[in-house]
Amino acid sequence: MTALSREQLTTSLRGISLRQVRLVSGVVLFAYLVSHFLNHALGNVSMEALARGVYLHTSFWQFLPIAILFYTACLAHTALGIWALYERRQFRWKAIEPLQLVLGLSVPMLVITHIIGIRMGLTLYGHEKLYPQVLFLHWISAPYRIWLMLSVMTIAWVHGCIGLYLWLRMKAFYKRAAPFLLAAAVLVPTLAMLGFYQGGRIVVDNDSVEWRAENLTQRQVGTREQQQVLDRITDYALIGYFGLIGIALLAKGARAINERRRGMVSLSYGNGRTVRVPKGLSVLEASLRNNVPHASVCGGRARCSTCRIRIIGDCSALPEPSQREAFVLGRVGTSDPSIRLACQLRPATDLSFFQLFLPHTAADGHGSNPTRIGQERYLVNMFVDMRGSTKMAEKRLPFDTVFIVNRFLGAVSQAVLESGGMPNQFVGDGMLALFGLTTTRQEACRQALRAAAMIAANVDELNKFLEHDLREPIRFGIGINGGEVIVGDIGYRDHMVFTALGDAVNVAARLQDMTKSLSCEVVVSDEVRAAAGLSADSLPQHDVEIRGRNEPMIVRTVADARMLSALVNEEQSAAA
Repeated sequence: MTALSREQLTTSLRGISLRQVRLVSGVVLFAYLVSHFLNHALGNVSMEALARGVYLHTSFWQFLPIAILFYTACLAHTALGIWALYERRQFRWKAIEPLQLVLGLSVPMLVITHIIGIRMGLTLYGHEKLYPQVLFLHWISAPYRIWLMLSVMTIAWVHGCIGLYLWLRMKAFYKRAAPFLLAAAVLVPTLAMLGFYQGGRIVVDNDSVEWRAENLTQRQVGTREQQQVLDRITDYALIGYFGLIGIALLAKGARAINERRRGMVSLSYGNGRTVRVPKGLSVLEASLRNNVPHASVCGGRARCSTCRIRIIGDCSALPEPSQREAFVLGRVGTSDPSIRLACQLRPATDLSFFQLFLPHTAADGHGSNPTRIGQERYLVNMFVDMRGSTKMAEKRLPFDTVFIVNRFLGAVSQAVLESGGMPNQFVGDGMLALFGLTTTRQEACRQALRAAAMIAANVDELNKFLEHDLREPIRFGIGINGGEVIVGDIGYRDHMVFTALGDAVNVAARLQDMTKSLSCEVVVSDEVRAAAGLSADSLPQHDVEIRGRNEPMIVRTVADARMLSALVNEEQSAAA
């Protein structure tokens, strides 16, 4: 291995955070849970189906590399759960995180008996406990275990679903996938529990001397002495697990006492509010402890930047940003040392600051629609502008001008909506439309091009309708560009609007301006043309200078916007 590759490997390993380890280990465990639940669901078919399913299930999960990954994930996720119990100083008690933590800590103590009885029995004594033996134990030998099994199935499933929700809710596809995920979240455990019930009833119905002689042999369930050994191992494991939780709680108490001995710090919020908290608390934890509203969409996990604060005064004495904090601040494009994440900054001295995000913004968005909080995603942006409206206003009554402009914007909006886009902002006689909020990149590009063609057709109809009132027909310019933008609610209190911000939006506006100098109706970035599937020779090409960019940009011009519809349909038919 070369020095360069070793350095790259070291850098990659250092870039792995506890959050990423928790996420990966949780996904592995949830995959196991889904596999096990689907196996349980086969009990609705027959005991033979259960036997075939468990063979496939164990063949996969006991394959040595998979088994190593699985047990590593078990240990890592459990350890990180105990660490989270110690590390978390404050919760949003109305939020979902405390429930997830409590459920997660409950799972190991509920499954230890099952794991040791099945897996440890196989490893130590070669026991082959499969569904008939396990179901006999739950339904006949110790019926109280039925409720224990149903409880652990529910707790583990809910814990996993909460974790997936907290991870996926900020993803662009989540809104579309949510109904399907909800259906799976309800159906999978329901079918698993029904399968467990049906399998248990089969065992109860078949219970007889002959059945026991065949299914409860020493090779399958072991001897009484072996079971006593497994029971002792279970007891020691439970004592050890509860001991670790107790150590975490004692460590929390010791830390609290130590922090108070080290002294208190004053946090001033810049609005006259000041709180005193022990050293060691993050600014966000101090806010939550003292019921000070503080924006934090991700719940203090450094997955967003909504808890950002700006330090007032000297910030040289503050601790350096952690790796995770530096990453998030880098993502939002700030190198200002006075900008910090409240969930990560733990001041050791008095601090004055003000919040960059209004708390109510996060509170409003925290619930059902995370897209409106602020999210980076690819969109196709279209700027449409009406030509000559200022000259028109000079020669018409104000209300007549407003009427014509409204009819124009109505024609444009109708085309955008029918094409699958969203009219977003109206500025004078112009409009910004967004495509791609609920579609793929390719489809968004095609929708924008079809919308441009439909705008031209609608404006033609409008010109015919107003030909007796217009000295010359209404003309327009359209700029279309795609790229990564930030979408979310912008504004103040009751005056919030959903919009897109970013360089891609600014470029679309400048391309619309270029329709005048290039003598065309539409200017499209070459990226949109390629993503829509149009051939390279379908539209004239130009290299243009974009204000604010160092490199020239390749664009395509369209003299008559109506031709775009035929082009898109032709290319789509050819691709099909």
